[in-house]
Amino acid sequence: MRAQVISRQIARGSPRNTMLTLSVSIVFVLVMVTAVVVFPVEAAGLTNCPPGCQCDDDTLVVTCGEGQLDVLPIVLNPSIQRLVIKNNKIKTIDSSMQFYADLTFLDLSYNHLFNMPPRTFAYQRKLTELHLNHNKVGSITNKTFVGLVTLTVLNLRGNFLDELPEGVFSGVPKLEELNLGQNRIAKIDPKAFVGLTNLRVLYLDDNTISAVPSPALHPLRALGELYIGLNSFAAIPKEAFAMLTGLNRLDLQGAALLNVTRDSFRGLERLRTLDLSDNRLSRIPTAELAVLERLEELALGQNDFESIPANAFAGLSNLRLLDISGSLKLTRIEGGAFAHNTNLEEIVIASNKALTDIQEGALSGLPHLRRIVLKDNALTTLTDGMLSWNELVELDLSENPIMCDCQILWLRNLLVSRSNVTVAGQSTPPQIPVVCAAPDRLRDQALQSLSPELLGCTHPDRQQQAIICVVLVSAAAVLTALALVIYKCRRRIQEVVKGSWGSNGIGRKEREYQKTFSEEDYSARHPHPGPPGGGLAIHPTTLNNYQINNHHHHSHGIRHIPVTEL
Repeated sequence: MRAQVISRQIARGSPRNTMLTLSVSIVFVLVMVTAVVVFPVEAAGLTNCPPGCQCDDDTLVVTCGEGQLDVLPIVLNPSIQRLVIKNNKIKTIDSSMQFYADLTFLDLSYNHLFNMPPRTFAYQRKLTELHLNHNKVGSITNKTFVGLVTLTVLNLRGNFLDELPEGVFSGVPKLEELNLGQNRIAKIDPKAFVGLTNLRVLYLDDNTISAVPSPALHPLRALGELYIGLNSFAAIPKEAFAMLTGLNRLDLQGAALLNVTRDSFRGLERLRTLDLSDNRLSRIPTAELAVLERLEELALGQNDFESIPANAFAGLSNLRLLDISGSLKLTRIEGGAFAHNTNLEEIVIASNKALTDIQEGALSGLPHLRRIVLKDNALTTLTDGMLSWNELVELDLSENPIMCDCQILWLRNLLVSRSNVTVAGQSTPPQIPVVCAAPDRLRDQALQSLSPELLGCTHPDRQQQAIICVVLVSAAAVLTALALVIYKCRRRIQEVVKGSWGSNGIGRKEREYQKTFSEEDYSARHPHPGPPGGGLAIHPTTLNNYQINNHHHHSHGIRHIPVTEL
């Protein structure tokens, strides 16, 4: 069986490889004969699977663990489809590869490969994934990958490549993912990617590229993800990515950017994810990012801006995830910082060692917010109106120097009340405890476990305090208004009251007069004008009464006191 396979491989091989293949075949036959003669019982196991490897003839998968292999085995089942030999000492891939023409997956990562002769994979026409990452490959040419007509994934990450020559990937027309990260690439020929019309993902990060290779990127019309950070760009030229109209993810992390312009991202109308973290931006590039109307995820951490101002991300109405972590100069987040980003679902603001101030309303007005990570900042307290809690599922305030006093009571009550809350019919994950850093008597204690009294609150519920204050203020306002009304209408009230009292007095007097005098005397009373010269006017009734009483008293010998003596 193996002899027939070798014969077929020799027949298909090129003339210049015939002698080398024949030599390898002779060696293989000698090994097989020796194994059968010397170890007849264990011959089958030896020829099928080397020590340290696991071979499955049913699934046609061979996996060799960490070991001392320094060459590719030639005694494996020629029909295997997946071969994984990681963390060994293989230094080169020789013509033994031709024995495994049915491979669809080959992983030789973390070996010592430094040389791959031309047409090394000429017989692997079924191979779809090739992983050669973390080896010592120093160069590749347009002959290296000849024959890989069905390859879709090529991983060369972590090698020693320093340039990409013209047409280097012309032999892999169906390639969809190419990883060239963590190399030493400084030069990319403008025609290096010619023919990669199906490429969807390209990694060029962590190299020594000094400028965005716009000419080389031109053929990549189908590119959806580009990772080009950890290089040294300083700036992005005008419309540097304009040809990548289908790009939805752009990673510029650690690209040494000092600034970006409004034209830097022109043409990227479909971009959904942008990573600008670990650069040198001195401010939030609000206007420059506004052209990315469809942007959903943005990372801006590890930059040099000191504050996040109000409306910092105006224009990004579709933003769902925002990550601002590790900015050592960030000290303040102003109120309304995310006012234009009402679709935000997750905000990560962590490990900003100088961040002490998140102003009231900074995180409010975000009805879809579900996760907030404020871990490892310098926050000592938080205001009640800092954010809204309608849909919030997770809040991480760990590793902050929180001062546990009555000002933070609202947060304690919130954490307690939400410990068993369900959102959309599902229980929320356990809340990450907020641990007190001060005062000393409460240090290292969980805020949720503290009573209002321990926090120094005279009233157990701040909400009740607010209600009482509202009631008192309302009552004072009503009393003040009533006093003002009474003061303005005081004359009318006096008249009404006086008129009412006068009528009652006259009525009582009339009833008394009716009892004392006859009807004729009562009816004879009429008002008369006063004396001509002025002075006190005496009513006739009063005068008659005086005369009658005077006569009565005189008849009994009683002296009457003149009016002047009274």
